[in-house]
Amino acid sequence: MRTKRWTRSPRGPLFGVVTGLAEWRDLDPAKTRFIVFLILLFTGIFPGAGIYLVLAMILPAQTESDIIGAHRPSDPIDVSYEEAEDDSKAFKDRTFDKEKDWDERFRRGE
Repeated sequence: MRTKRWTRSPRGPLFGVVTGLAEWRDLDPAKTRFIVFLILLFTGIFPGAGIYLVLAMILPAQTESDIIGAHRPSDPIDVSYEEAEDDSKAFKDRTFDKEKDWDERFRRGE
């Protein structure tokens, strides 16, 4: 998933700052968390934790409009399983009807 700007992601385990950064730059969140953890570890826990908390307070929460390419509930992609199954059965019926029609025409010699 990609976002238009750096926001706090609701999918992040701790305030969503690093997950929001990963989504903004279209990176793997687990690898980004690991890199940020290593940076915090090697530069000292306190300054990095302070910066993280400041970012958690400053960054806005992610909204649906921030997500690039998110489908809306009105999109045809958002259908229930039953609707998809009904559409699939209707397609199969139409397909087999055409095959039956061609088989009958072939047998009759048309």
